Amino acid sequence: MEKQMKAERERRAQILTAEGEKRSAILIAEGDKESAVLHADAAKQTKILEAQGQAEAITLVQKALADSIVLLNRSNPADNVIALKSLEAFQKAADGKATKIIIPSQIQSLAGLATSLKELLVDPPKEEKAGESAQS
Repeated sequence: MEKQMKAERERRAQILTAEGEKRSAILIAEGDKESAVLHADAAKQTKILEAQGQAEAITLVQKALADSIVLLNRSNPADNVIALKSLEAFQKAADGKATKIIIPSQIQSLAGLATSLKELLVDPPKEEKAGESAQS
């Protein structure tokens, strides 16, 4: 009878140990699950915040561009300024990154403007030359 009681105690002890290990494993698994969910949620929130930041940056750049266009229109630029800006834009388009280049129909007038600008920068007007000769 004593052996039977001892065997019964050992069986109960093993059952209690197994139950404890089972509960421990369940708690560890639940903790891992909650941790994974929290990490995923944090990653999601980070991506959302990054996307919102990028959207705000794009909006600010586009607003600044729109404001600069409004200011440019208010200043009522001369045709020469517009032509010069067109040449600058054409230069950017032809930098090798574009696969297709659309040439404006007014390219001859732009080329003429470029030639005129070159002449102004390289050779001073004849009136200035005459004035310089008279002063010498």
